[in-house]
Amino acid sequence: MLHPAPSGSVVVVGAGMVAHRFVESLTSRDTDGRWSVTVLGDEARGPYDRVGLTGYFSGKTPDDLALDPAVLEHDRVRVRTDARVTAIDRAARTVTTAGGSTHAYDRLVLATGSFAARLALDGFDHQGCFVYRTLDDVAAMRAWVAKRSAQLGRPLRGAVVGGGLLGLEAAGALQAEGVSPFVLQSNERLMSAQLDLGGARTLQRLIEARGIEVRTSSVTTRVDADKTGAVCGLELRDGTWEAVDIVVFTVGVRPRDELARAAELRVDPRGGVVIDEGCDTSDPAIMAIGEVASFDGQCIGLVAPGYAMAEVAATRLLGGEAAFPGFDTSAKLKLSGVEVASFGDAFAETPNALDVTYADPVSGVYKKLVLSDDAQTLLGGILVGDASAYTSLRPLVGRALGGDPAAYLMPSDLAPAPQGDLPADAIVCSCNGVTAGTVREAVTEHQCADAGEVKACTKAGAACGSCFTLVKKLVATELAASGKEVSNGLCEHFSFTRAQLFDAVRVSGLRTFTSIVERFGTGRGCDLCKPALASILASLYSGHVLDGELATMQDTNDHVMANIQRDGSYSVVPRIPGGEITPEGLVVIGEVARDFGLYTKITGGQRIDLFGARLDQLPDIWKRLVDAGFESGHAYGKSLRTVKSCVGSTWCRYGVQDAVGMAVQLELRYRGLRSPHKLKFGVSGCARECAEARGKDIGVIATEAGWNLYVGGNGGFTPRHAVLFAEGLDDEGLLRAIDRFLMFYIRTADRLQRTAPWAEDYEGGLEALKGVVFDDTLGIADDLDRAMASHIDAYEDEWAATLADPEKLKRFQSFVNAPDKADPSLAYVAERGQARPATAEERASGAVLIGGTTLAVRS
Repeated sequence: MLHPAPSGSVVVVGAGMVAHRFVESLTSRDTDGRWSVTVLGDEARGPYDRVGLTGYFSGKTPDDLALDPAVLEHDRVRVRTDARVTAIDRAARTVTTAGGSTHAYDRLVLATGSFAARLALDGFDHQGCFVYRTLDDVAAMRAWVAKRSAQLGRPLRGAVVGGGLLGLEAAGALQAEGVSPFVLQSNERLMSAQLDLGGARTLQRLIEARGIEVRTSSVTTRVDADKTGAVCGLELRDGTWEAVDIVVFTVGVRPRDELARAAELRVDPRGGVVIDEGCDTSDPAIMAIGEVASFDGQCIGLVAPGYAMAEVAATRLLGGEAAFPGFDTSAKLKLSGVEVASFGDAFAETPNALDVTYADPVSGVYKKLVLSDDAQTLLGGILVGDASAYTSLRPLVGRALGGDPAAYLMPSDLAPAPQGDLPADAIVCSCNGVTAGTVREAVTEHQCADAGEVKACTKAGAACGSCFTLVKKLVATELAASGKEVSNGLCEHFSFTRAQLFDAVRVSGLRTFTSIVERFGTGRGCDLCKPALASILASLYSGHVLDGELATMQDTNDHVMANIQRDGSYSVVPRIPGGEITPEGLVVIGEVARDFGLYTKITGGQRIDLFGARLDQLPDIWKRLVDAGFESGHAYGKSLRTVKSCVGSTWCRYGVQDAVGMAVQLELRYRGLRSPHKLKFGVSGCARECAEARGKDIGVIATEAGWNLYVGGNGGFTPRHAVLFAEGLDDEGLLRAIDRFLMFYIRTADRLQRTAPWAEDYEGGLEALKGVVFDDTLGIADDLDRAMASHIDAYEDEWAATLADPEKLKRFQSFVNAPDKADPSLAYVAERGQARPATAEERASGAVLIGGTTLAVRS
């Protein structure tokens, strides 16, 4: 069946991210209706976010990854899925699909992308061998893991062949599914296209600390299968053989140029349809964009150049002038807990280039800036372990850095902000090619009022999202410069500040994220607003963190009510109010630590941490602790951690008040209180200050006249001394003052703002806060008192409630299909009579405990 070409018909072959961007750009600017568009995709679904594919393994659904469907619902756009194009007839200007349908075109746009390469070796097509490219690929991987682990009755071991950006993401995805992965890289360094040797070695240590083994200079020569045809192992060039149950190939991509070759378009010898700067091919009626296009002899598997080509092609079709500027190969690794970024001339290939390097192997940080020969102009850089400077440094490539370059390599809290305003042509969003000038114009000319509106207007931050922080800063600066009100919205989904959102939720009585975002926000939420709202709901209603929608909104640690450690195990921290514990309690903790092989340590907060617990062990450990009268110490939450205490007048000859008794009372009163940031208290029984109360958010120091209350102290990277808030308080007055101070802080502080900067930033400062707490200047004292009383009355130990709920307990399994199996990625060695995580070298030596069974003490 022939589909005739209407006047100005564009056929797009491919329905990926670049095709989606092209259609959006063309239709949004084609106000005269000059072009109609037919999109032919060979997958069964519409365009989706391939950059965010790893999110599939952290709970995102295909619908979550889908790109804006409204783009393809335009009245001049037709979309055909499952429509693989098999032939191009250049003379007749038609394309034919596998189903026999023929579509005529005036202009044809090839956006066929690329396919994942596989090594030419025996056994690459055995069952259990996968590539990591499409949603179907990752869905098949997940299904195989579930099926195979059930068949074998144990956790799986997996190999990822290829240690580039995609390979490390694939290894993280396997680990998220309970597979013990190792990565095989053929050359000497990971992410060799983005990192130098120093950066790659730092990255390798970070990856191995996550329990993912890495082998460099390792070439796979054969994949073996068992008698059922399922992969069972692979052979390496050095003759070694490794048992594996799943193999994922991430050895690069190849442009899907077979249609172009068959149609005799000009194709680069190394692959890819050759295009000029206008994205035209050797046939003037055909354009090529994205990974299938070869420009200056290169095909690049990144979305940012594809988006730039899509914009050029759309502009040309609308009669405008545009030229593809070349490839921007900046990249960031999307692996939870590991920050890596590379940009510009990262390898210092510019003649006479200089590089400034900072390395801290203990902290796992490597940073390098590449500069011009006069050390003035930034040419590129590599950031491993701390990529916080990426968004501010990336736009300055090719420009004067200003100041001492070495200062920009300091830890993120000490590094200066780039000096001066970004030039108008500085690229802010490399994925979408959005400049600083475009962002500013969105504010001044298009009247965008916040970063969310700028994102919708310009697409800045709409792809990988790594630039969105910089976009928000630019928008705020431009709004302030023009005399307009600057939005302090929580994120792009809520224009409210955290304090405003707290009041909105409190007044409305809404209790679910869905209802709140429908009433007060937009979209589906993000990792900024969801945990903030979870904290607000917990503060207001004292619900269990794993109830209903709350479970999906928590930060990583709150998901399992334990702190994850560097090796993937967890810590167990029972509450010990005031550091006071009975001999019987000590015995129980000792027995639990012994029976589960846990590392024990007395903390600075006067309690005992137990380290090295597997996910599946947490319920069993906590059952014994709860049965013995212990409860959660909330070491994982943004809530009260500890109340440190000296022995006070009970034992100390200098003590003038019962510091231990007050510390216990405070801890039991405020336990589980969710807040914008963690809270720490201290109670000292005299002015000698043995509990270091003036370094805490709430500090209480005993005097002959009563309790002195100090507020706004903290340790951390920027230590603050607490300041005197009130003197000579009796017990009742002290508790009332702390109640009101804390509840007012919870209601009005920003997300992740500690009490020290909150008190400093509050209008009127400390005196105004004293007025709120003691003089009721805002008329809300009774409301604050009731709110705190409600929290105290509704408190329920989270672990005790979890142990009584079979549905909640289902979360605590290392492997869905083998719930009783230990995680084999955990490895330990003996040190000073206890087990600690093994280093990569110790893992290789074999003298380790694997999975938490029996400790092999090294001689």
